[in-house]
Amino acid sequence: MEAATALGFALPIGLGLAALGSGLGLGRAISAAMEAMGRQPEAADKIQVAMIIGAAFIEALTIYAFVSVFVLSAKI
Repeated sequence: MEAATALGFALPIGLGLAALGSGLGLGRAISAAMEAMGRQPEAADKIQVAMIIGAAFIEALTIYAFVSVFVLSAKI
């Protein structure tokens, strides 16, 4: 198998795995934040800010994977 063919198969699979991992990570993070807010409603503001920052970092990793697919697809 040539390198271009392998790259053509690997890019969509890698992007799918990145999206799946991002979805699972976001689900767990938001679930834990909602549970923490339910237990300590007085700390909801601080928990929400931390949750949003964490969600942004998780999404940023997915966007990096998306951009790398476009950069590497130019090499096919």
